This record gives sequence, structure tokens and C-alpha cells, in this order.
Amino acid sequence: MSPIRVVLAEDGDLLRAGVLALLEGFDDIDVVATATNLPELLAAVDAHRPDVLLTDIRMPPDFTDEGIRAAAELRRTHPGTGVVALTQYSDVEYALDLVREGSDGRGYLLKERVADVDELVAALRTVAAGGSVIDQIVVDALVATGTRRHDSLLDRLTPRELEVLSMVARGMTNGAIAHDLVVTDRAVEKHINSILTKLDLPADSPVHRRVAATLVFLSEAGVGGGVTGGASRPR
Repeated sequence: MSPIRVVLAEDGDLLRAGVLALLEGFDDIDVVATATNLPELLAAVDAHRPDVLLTDIRMPPDFTDEGIRAAAELRRTHPGTGVVALTQYSDVEYALDLVREGSDGRGYLLKERVADVDELVAALRTVAAGGSVIDQIVVDALVATGTRRHDSLLDRLTPRELEVLSMVARGMTNGAIAHDLVVTDRAVEKHINSILTKLDLPADSPVHRRVAATLVFLSEAGVGGGVTGGASRPR
């Protein structure tokens, strides 16, 4: 099997060198080019046609949302290239923007995940295969706040449905949810189907309905708060 071809875009010299060194230990990962700003990033993707772009969100020239803008452009120009965005800001708006046109081949991780190279590589493999990854700390921090907007879509849900949705947002399987709630798998399926219907998530949504439900939960639970990455991971 051919290795996963990666373009790494990161303006920080130390972090870029560190990521390169970590990824060299994996035979199925091949970093074919690096970039330090948005123009270099786009040129590298054009030249190398990677399987995945691993990119910082904030980089030159403006240090705003270059990585997210690149992901949106690549969705149109290089639809076969996945994107894993790295940030030190657990800002839900970025995660929502990253997958707004579809969650397939998109990942969002906090930079601290770089220290856990196995998790970073797992994200690259998932995204290269067309899957999606949303950092668990972002999910957990918002779940922990227990707050949501006035007139939220989540107000349509029963307390049990809201509890099930928070578990879905944490990445739990139906079986794990059933075990924790001491109910049957069939009961969990009924709750999830009800949740998806109440949240007006159509079957033909470009975002997988389970991922879309998670994004609704995230956005309604605390968009704009800029949550710091200090929550624990329940896995």
C-alpha cells in the first residue's frame, strides 16, 4: 500500500521541525512538502497533490483563519485532498467552518495533540480515508459548560435525548451509550432517530447526520466562547 502523502503547513520553525521528526517514524506517512504561509501552502498542494494537508489555522499573511480558508478552497480545487487543521484555540466556529460544506476528509485537532503522535497519525489516516475527526477536548469542554443559546434547537429535545446527544458528541457508540444508560441498543437507536428528526437534519445532508448532530450540539452549546483546552477526555 502506498504511503499517505502529506503537505505540512506551519509557520513556527520549532513545531514544524518537531512534527516532521515525529512523522518520520511512520512508514505509511510521507511528508512530501512543507509550507510556512498560505500562498506556499496552496502552491505545494498544486505541485504535489497530497492525500492530506496538515495545516496550522493561523499563519501568514494575516494570522487569522488561513488554514480554514485553504480547506474551503481545496474542497473546490482539490476535492481528493483531506485537511487536518491544527490550532491552539478550541474555538467551535473554526470546527464548524471547517466542515460546513461536508465533514468527509476533514479533521480539527488542538496543537497539543502533536505530542501524542499516535493520535495525530490516526487522524491523518482517518481523514485520508475520507473520514472526519473533531478534537475530543473541544467537545468535552462544551459539554462540561452545560450552557446553550436562548431559543436553542436543543430545547426541542427531552432531557434524555439531550443526554444521549451529549454522548454522541463525545464519540460514544450506540453500544457504549446503551451500557452507560442501562438501556437496550434499540432504545438508543430510537432516541437518536428522534434527535435527528427534531434537529431537522435531512437524510441527504452533505455532512453525515451523526456528525451534523454533534455540530449542532457544539454550536448551540457555546459558540463564540473560545473554550480553552483543559477538559478531560473520557475515552
